[in-house]
Amino acid sequence: MNCPFCGSSELRTLETRDSPNNMNRRRKECISCGRRITTYEYIELIELMVKKKDGRLERFNLDKIIRGLQKAAEKRPISPEQIRDIAEKVRQGILSEGKEVISSTDVGDRIMAHLRKLDYVAYVRFASVYREFKEPEDFEKLMKEG
Repeated sequence: MNCPFCGSSELRTLETRDSPNNMNRRRKECISCGRRITTYEYIELIELMVKKKDGRLERFNLDKIIRGLQKAAEKRPISPEQIRDIAEKVRQGILSEGKEVISSTDVGDRIMAHLRKLDYVAYVRFASVYREFKEPEDFEKLMKEG
């Protein structure tokens, strides 16, 4: 792993904590620039694959979910911990079902269900990208759904 700030590969671990759901949280410090980062590690028991709309299979990527949630939650009262929590709940929910392949539509629907409970504006933002809204009527339809 390299420092996201300076690119150095010289990181030292300052602290390790066990988190829920078999995850380890590690605080690391870059020896070159002195900046600190937090990483999360988890044991992957099965390799989870996502079937995209065009039929391709892609490895499940928790970071991709987090990035999408961050965009939807921009300038909203949603903490980074809440974003990570949603992403992890989605991942754990899929793994608990024992699925090895899941559709991207199912992943998106699970994310939306959690976002809807947390923040309606972020939910609408996420839905507009995920469902590829093209017209204002698409927003109206979403509002009528719930």
